[in-house]
Amino acid sequence: MASNVEAPESWYLALLGFAEHFRTSSPPKIRLCVHCLQAVFQFKPPQRVEARTHLQLGSVLYHHTKNSELARSHLEKAWLISQQIPQFEDVKFEAASLLSELYCQQVPNLVDSAKPLLRKAIQISQQTPYWHCRLLFQLAQLHTLEKDLVSACDLLGVGAEYARVVGSEYTSILLLLMERKLGEVHPLLTLCGTIVENWQGNPIQKESLRVFFLVLQVTHYLDAGQVKSVKPCLKQLQQCIQTISTLHDDEILPSNPADLFHWLPKEHMCVLKYTDKALMQLEKLKMLDSSPILSTFQVILLEHIIMCRLVTGHKATALQEISQVCQLCQQSPRLFTNHAAQLHTLLGLYCISVNCMDNAEAQFTAALRLTTHQELWAFIVTNLASVYIREGNRHQELYSLLERINPDHNFPVSSHCLRAAAFYIRGLLSFFQGRYNEAKRFLRETLKMSNAEDLNRLTACSLVLLGHIFYVLGNHRESNNMVVPAMQLASKIPDMSVQLWSSALLKDLNKALGNTIDAHEAAQMHQNFSQQLLQDHIAACSLPEHNLISWTDGPPPGQFQAQNGPTTSLASLL
Repeated sequence: MASNVEAPESWYLALLGFAEHFRTSSPPKIRLCVHCLQAVFQFKPPQRVEARTHLQLGSVLYHHTKNSELARSHLEKAWLISQQIPQFEDVKFEAASLLSELYCQQVPNLVDSAKPLLRKAIQISQQTPYWHCRLLFQLAQLHTLEKDLVSACDLLGVGAEYARVVGSEYTSILLLLMERKLGEVHPLLTLCGTIVENWQGNPIQKESLRVFFLVLQVTHYLDAGQVKSVKPCLKQLQQCIQTISTLHDDEILPSNPADLFHWLPKEHMCVLKYTDKALMQLEKLKMLDSSPILSTFQVILLEHIIMCRLVTGHKATALQEISQVCQLCQQSPRLFTNHAAQLHTLLGLYCISVNCMDNAEAQFTAALRLTTHQELWAFIVTNLASVYIREGNRHQELYSLLERINPDHNFPVSSHCLRAAAFYIRGLLSFFQGRYNEAKRFLRETLKMSNAEDLNRLTACSLVLLGHIFYVLGNHRESNNMVVPAMQLASKIPDMSVQLWSSALLKDLNKALGNTIDAHEAAQMHQNFSQQLLQDHIAACSLPEHNLISWTDGPPPGQFQAQNGPTTSLASLL
């Protein structure tokens, strides 16, 4: 009899052991792992074993195969059976969590099935702090992805109060930091900053909360276009990440199960401290970790690197990096949905840099169609307005855009930087129309705003344009007072286009003033900048990726036909 009682446990453990062996083999033998788990059902196991095995099969199939229908079937059975078994929280809530995640990943996604599932799991998990908080996080994230920030904030507020009641101040702070009630950002950040500093707890958890707080603060300042104001926060963030990278993980788990969360793994946080090595670090992490946040980091980092490349005159490299973003987006539909507008915006900026104005207009129009983000919308409209000004024959469209980004009246976003840029665009239009006094007023407003927040590129552009106005008006001394600091600032950035523009103006200015040597030196500089930009222009337009400028709809193309040579005019660079 004794052997008969022990037999079921023996066969179960044997099959489980084989399944785990095959799952962790290198490479994993998933088919054999699945066979072992499926064999469990042949023995008519008790309900607990049956539910757990359905969960294990669903998890393996979901994470290691493309058979989402079979994974879904097993997870649904695990959820259904586990609800009938008392004291079976881990299987019950893990099944609910994984099943709702799978619903959201399916095409077409079944978000409407995921929400009630998560709500029911949240309702019955109140006596299990870890799972109750985790499921609240998950439902809040789902609402965030749907842009339903009100519902997400409400859930995070409920979670923060629940964590406080069950004695988890750490998770309560974490949830408070996640609340993004837009009208209350500043007071909420101030409150959270005080709470984080006063909290006495695990050093790694405290530093993790501090990093999260500072990341939010940096994001808040950057969204507001306040580059100068963000610098102290960035320095603090760098110091915090340095500190956390030297701390050893505490092997002892927190005694309160509601504390078993972190905002970001320590290894992922450390990516934030890198600059030029960040992409390499991300590639290393992606070899060990398939977390989708790493690809998101990579895309965001590349987007900013691309903008820098275009400013510094490295168009060919920028184009190859845009292609890299396309490839990353091809691997993840969600990543593409979240970054399609940014991708078309980057292509629009690239088109401007190679003087393909029709393509730039098409790219910016595609980006406007895809974005609901107010700051990105204002950025795109500002750049599209600059395209219309350069084309010189799109007056109706241009005035329609300018009405929507009027910096003097009801500017649509709170960004200091974008409002300063809107003044510059007005100044640029007035300059081309020969209304110099009006242009000077707009450009002085730009200068005032850009100097206040160290917006160096806007400052340099405004100075050189003012210099141009004074040169046209015959005020050579005042023109010189503008263009010399513009050149110095452009060299510091370095901004190749502004340096080219400044050197051309300096050459004409010194010639007019009779400064032959200075005029010759400026002419030589202009020649050098022209050559560098022309070579880069030819290299960029010859790349097969240059064909991306024609892509304006649907997913990014996978293959590119090689170009025979540059297809755009180089005259605008001379």
